[in-house]
Amino acid sequence: MTTNLPAHPRNLEAALAHIQFLLDKQELVQEVVHKTEMTRHELVENLVERQQTEELRRQINSLHPADIAYVLESLPLERRRRIWELVDGTHDGAVLLEVSDAVRPTLIADMDRAELVDAAEQLETDEIADLVPDLPKDVVPELLEKLNLEDRAQLQSALSFPEGSVGALMDFDIVMVREDVTLDVVLRYLRRRGELPAASNQLMVTDRDGGLRGILPVEALLVHDGEERVADVMIRDPVFFHTNDSASDAAQSFERYDLIVAPVVTVHNRLVGCIKVDAILDLIQEISQKDLLGQAGLSEDVDLFAPVWRAARSRWFWLGLNLVTAFIASRVIGQFEGSIEKIVALAALMPIVASVGGNTGNQTLALMIRGYALRQINPGNFRYLVLKEIAVALVNGMLWGSVMAGITYLLYEQWPLAAIMFAAMVLNLLLAAFAGLLIPAALKAVRQDPALGSSILLTGLTDSMGFLIFLGLATVFLLP
Repeated sequence: MTTNLPAHPRNLEAALAHIQFLLDKQELVQEVVHKTEMTRHELVENLVERQQTEELRRQINSLHPADIAYVLESLPLERRRRIWELVDGTHDGAVLLEVSDAVRPTLIADMDRAELVDAAEQLETDEIADLVPDLPKDVVPELLEKLNLEDRAQLQSALSFPEGSVGALMDFDIVMVREDVTLDVVLRYLRRRGELPAASNQLMVTDRDGGLRGILPVEALLVHDGEERVADVMIRDPVFFHTNDSASDAAQSFERYDLIVAPVVTVHNRLVGCIKVDAILDLIQEISQKDLLGQAGLSEDVDLFAPVWRAARSRWFWLGLNLVTAFIASRVIGQFEGSIEKIVALAALMPIVASVGGNTGNQTLALMIRGYALRQINPGNFRYLVLKEIAVALVNGMLWGSVMAGITYLLYEQWPLAAIMFAAMVLNLLLAAFAGLLIPAALKAVRQDPALGSSILLTGLTDSMGFLIFLGLATVFLLP
């Protein structure tokens, strides 16, 4: 594995800019050499290309694998392939693990079977399990054959856990000690072992059958007398998780209790691994990106530099749905063409009603999505949440409806029009709050991600109903 250190964010941006500069320079020099007439033209062209390629190779391989992944994710496809070819084989496995799910398939597609097997062999068992779903099916059996019996059993165990469970995220590399030994014995054992697993601040204490008995903080080995027994200084009731627990629940526990690592046990309390804070951070980032993209109807595996056709095709469904909602809104306006012709002010005022309603709905929507993500919303508090959001919408509707009513009167000097503006603002903000509450709740009820396309649905509803409420009230009360 590499010993390159992670770059400071500013240095990483500078490294990316330098690599892009080298690529630009390489393309420019190649173009100039290609157009220049000279003897032994092909030899000169090859020497120049080799010199520039070697400089790129040194630059990219001086980076930490996570930083290499960042560079690859930040380059268009053709340049990404050129840089990926220059990455040293000893980095391949770590880089594949670090890149996003959207970019990983493009890198794997440029590797042959032997390269993929070699890359996977560089990784820990739990890391291989993360990579396996993206590997070609014919590579996995060959990879399993190259693993020893223990690693193969661990890999098969990790693959058996469903996605989103603690078991799918756990690390098998743990240090177990017995409670009936002294701290001096533990220290001698650790010295023979040579190293501790990464991000480990505690040892797992088990009985003879591998059952979890507690945890031993590493600092206890330093501050307590070596003659003391593990049982006397260990923590007997640690936070632990079962393999089938929800990973999102575990993430909340890590945040709540400031955990760095926690034991993972089977339903029979047998210790099988641990879950670490780095896996939790990756999970939180993945959920955050998924929710952000999901609100706009985009998949979390979208590649920023994906080919035009694939990128366009991935957006068709939600663009089509958006077109339908926009058409409905336009038809609502069309039903009131006569009213708009007679009272031109309606055309200027109606976008305000729809816009403020959409903003209110999105605020409620964001709170609901966050609440579902943190599992704070349940049947016991949903009614209170509905009443609270409706009350908030009513207060805001009356406040800003009054403001807009005053502005409307100053502009058009018509009290009836100002009153209708007030009523439309209040009603549309109430409707928007209802929509922001019910859309994610409905998606959750049908076992869909509450964030999936919710913003598109909300915008279509608040626009259509905002126009309908405002123009409808104006038609009823202002026209003979």
